[in-house]
Amino acid sequence: MNTVVPAMKARTGVSGLDTILAGGLSPGHVFLLEGNPGAGKTTIALQFLIEGARLGEQGLYITLSETESELRAGAASHGMVIDGHIEVFEVVPPESLLDADQQQSLLYSSDLELGETTKEIFAAFERVKPSRVVLDSLSEIRLLAQSSLRYRRQILALKHYFARQGATVLLLDDLTSDVLDKTVHSVVHGVIHLEEMAPTYGAERRRLRITKYRGQAFRGGFHDFTIQTGGVVVFPRLVAAEHRSTYVRDEISSNIPELDLLLGGGLERGSSTLILGPAGTGKSTFSFQFLVAAVARGEKAAAFIFDEELGLLFTRLKSLGMDLETLRSSGLIHIEQLDAAELSPGEFAHRVRDCVDKTNAKTVIIDSINGYQASMPDENSLILHMHELLQYLNRQGANTFLTVAQHGLVGDMKAPVDVTYLADTVILLRYFEAAGRVRRAVSVIKKRTGLHEDTIREYRIDSSGLTFGDPLVGFQGVLRGVPEFVTTSAPLLSTVDGDRGNS
Repeated sequence: MNTVVPAMKARTGVSGLDTILAGGLSPGHVFLLEGNPGAGKTTIALQFLIEGARLGEQGLYITLSETESELRAGAASHGMVIDGHIEVFEVVPPESLLDADQQQSLLYSSDLELGETTKEIFAAFERVKPSRVVLDSLSEIRLLAQSSLRYRRQILALKHYFARQGATVLLLDDLTSDVLDKTVHSVVHGVIHLEEMAPTYGAERRRLRITKYRGQAFRGGFHDFTIQTGGVVVFPRLVAAEHRSTYVRDEISSNIPELDLLLGGGLERGSSTLILGPAGTGKSTFSFQFLVAAVARGEKAAAFIFDEELGLLFTRLKSLGMDLETLRSSGLIHIEQLDAAELSPGEFAHRVRDCVDKTNAKTVIIDSINGYQASMPDENSLILHMHELLQYLNRQGANTFLTVAQHGLVGDMKAPVDVTYLADTVILLRYFEAAGRVRRAVSVIKKRTGLHEDTIREYRIDSSGLTFGDPLVGFQGVLRGVPEFVTTSAPLLSTVDGDRGNS
């Protein structure tokens, strides 16, 4: 029995795009790459041809809208070299059509131009005999065709011609002439759609989607991408179900006995913890206590900081006995400061995954969700992205710590987004007033993976780090911020010099 061996895919040379396309483009077919001007079509097309040249395949770039010098200058800005394996063919209107004195009066000039343009394209192909072709752009052909029927016939003619030659073709469309015309979509083998969005503040966001790929499964949905020096980089949408690993579900300690007791003995490995509270209650300090404990166990850890400048973070935590700068310089932890205004959610998920895969980090801090939300188009997307990211980290046996700053300081406080149901454990931090001073209280209000203390404990942040008191059994209303004395209370923590707010 003969076994059919599938043809090797034509790799695009775009990082991440081949993953979405299940290996690349099916050879010998015509594909449409569409998007508004500036979306990144030309850059992807150049990467496609350069990847072919790297594999020894001949490429041909046919440009109807951009001059050869402009194309080469754009490639050079990315450090791309258009060498002998890539030929640029610039379609220039015949001189007679540029001369007003020699223009035809009995025939429409568009009829002459379309026929002349098609002949030039075929002639260039016959001369170069390429394996990969880029045609930039279809808008010029659509304008020359003038009618939808004539345009469709022209695209079909190009498709059949290239198919007989066995070339893999990218047709570029800048969507400037007729956005509603889907003629090419029904003709081509696959469609890659690029989008560029301009948020109210911050850099533009780009994403792509495969809207069609005949006979091939692909990763659906939108995928964020960026245009960097060197070309386009695509961040495939994270699907947690594709990533599984085996690990022992033991309990991890914070190295603070009272905090471990509050958590019912510790946290289960491979779980997520949300630390919730108003500004200054010590959410970051709690998170980094677990990070330092992980390093003490001989594990690697990572932290992604949205809100606080790293220099300030290092100085502040060093005064609490946590020398993060030394741990970072020794390679035990990875700390990265992120700018939400310049970051897409897909790129952030890619950075976290890449770090965990490379360093085998078993503790991951995301500080804070408030900053992460700023990089999201809307709250629904935040929940979906966060769900996949947490599921992925859990399946790698990593413990994830998320912080959320609530609005207000005391009383009825609300979070900007509710992610409490996503986390396995929720730690609630509060201010309360007692004995004429502002104090802090902590309680565990949720733990999926086992029992936990249902008490409320006072804690203090000082040069020794976190210090916890006995359960506050004599107060009522501590979590509301305005407690009432009801009976004999456990002693409050004594105040010390240097007690300060921490976020």
